[in-house]
Amino acid sequence: MFEFQRKNFFSLKTALYTHEIIKILNKNIKFDRIKNKFKILEISSLNIFRKNSILFLDKHIDLSNINFNNILIITENENIFNNSKINNCILVKNLNDSWTDIINQIYQHEDCIDYDDDFIYKNNSYISKNSKIDKSTKISNNCIIGKGVEIGKNCIIKNNVIIKNSLIKNNVVICDNSVIGSTGFGFDLKKRGASFLSPQIGIVIIDDNVHLGSGCTIDRGKIDYTYIGKNSMIDNLVHIAHNVVINDNACIAAQTGISGSVVIGKNVTIGGQAGFAGHIKIGNNAVIAARSGVTKNIKDNSVVAGFPAVNIKEWKKNIIKQRKNGY
Repeated sequence: MFEFQRKNFFSLKTALYTHEIIKILNKNIKFDRIKNKFKILEISSLNIFRKNSILFLDKHIDLSNINFNNILIITENENIFNNSKINNCILVKNLNDSWTDIINQIYQHEDCIDYDDDFIYKNNSYISKNSKIDKSTKISNNCIIGKGVEIGKNCIIKNNVIIKNSLIKNNVVICDNSVIGSTGFGFDLKKRGASFLSPQIGIVIIDDNVHLGSGCTIDRGKIDYTYIGKNSMIDNLVHIAHNVVINDNACIAAQTGISGSVVIGKNVTIGGQAGFAGHIKIGNNAVIAARSGVTKNIKDNSVVAGFPAVNIKEWKKNIIKQRKNGY
């Protein structure tokens, strides 16, 4: 896990106390139990627990290692609320609405109209005064580098690239017209439209020696981060959604789409125009054939093809059967 300073990217509008959260949620609350008064300074996730924070929780997890004195849990699960070990808990009618209301109140983020940054125009690009770029890195024409962004040594950022809400390590190449750190596709199917977007307050981390092609988009994480591992090679027009983790040495061909919260193991090879459903895991050394539709977990060392993606030998047999039947 990587730690990062959220405040470098998303300014804290106001630090609210636990009892003030109740006022924000108002009619959405069923019951509340607040035993400790503390100032809310962060948001926790299931992967990283942070002090003085809120944890939005919709399912049972092992809570034995949590210091309940400085974490406020918000849930719509009555069993969680009824856990007597949790000192600070609010039971709500709708968890998604609670998330949106609280994050919009606490943080300044780019999907709010009051979001602001301070740029300088340098070498034909706009660079935030609140970014850090190593002197050895080359920034080409018409780029925008946003608040909090850090770019390491010997990177090449080509023309028309937008980088925001991101940490870029060393020897990374990002080709023309790519967008890094864009808003994740978070929404409620029952409440569609820009006014109901689920705020995304995570970042993107691109590790050493990654090559990213032209016209790619990488969405930032919702709470933590989207991660691209060392030595990964990503072709043109690839979309990587929020919370995706791609481990070291990935090779991903053009027009691939990876849905949110997918975890891809080490040394994975993915053919062009492949598509991945959300919240699945791809094992180490797996090979995904071009135009595959991956809808479930893939084991280590597998070679799969087709839609839904299956073992490539089975896929070939199915193709032969279809041709014999005139399809």
